[in-house]
Amino acid sequence: MEEGVEGVLGTVSGILIHPDTAYVEGFFVYGSGHGPSNLFVSSMDISRWGTRLYVRNADVIAPADDRIRLQALLEDNRTVLGQKIVTESGVRVGRCKDVQINTDSMHIEWIFPKKCLRWGVALPVSEVIEVTVAAIIIKDRLKAEKSPKNAKVPRGAFAELSDAPLAGRTSQ
Repeated sequence: MEEGVEGVLGTVSGILIHPDTAYVEGFFVYGSGHGPSNLFVSSMDISRWGTRLYVRNADVIAPADDRIRLQALLEDNRTVLGQKIVTESGVRVGRCKDVQINTDSMHIEWIFPKKCLRWGVALPVSEVIEVTVAAIIIKDRLKAEKSPKNAKVPRGAFAELSDAPLAGRTSQ
């Protein structure tokens, strides 16, 4: 929807995630009745999140092919949602069926695997080694380290995991 205007501009029909940086570039939009159905809105043009996405102006929704900067990414066959997830040793974890996005930074924080009809353990994006055409490759589960019997894990030990970059992330 456009900020301050009644009426729906379209329906979100997909998401464009950069496989190297875990950045959400934007969303594909199915137009409501008029114009092309392969529309796109950049994450930077979203002004408000809620049960609806609000954009500053209806003109920011345009055909995806008009986005010259995104052409290489649009042609890239590496995907995140729906992609197989395997460990670096080849163990199949499932398929990425959902992601959690930090809407302030527009980066993925968690990926959620599903195998058959069962959800797996959520994986922080810091576990991802690489996204290939065939699969999302994650680190092998940490091996249990020998520690003193009464050793305590400091509070918030996993808080930094969501801020860790994917392999190959470039500065933005």
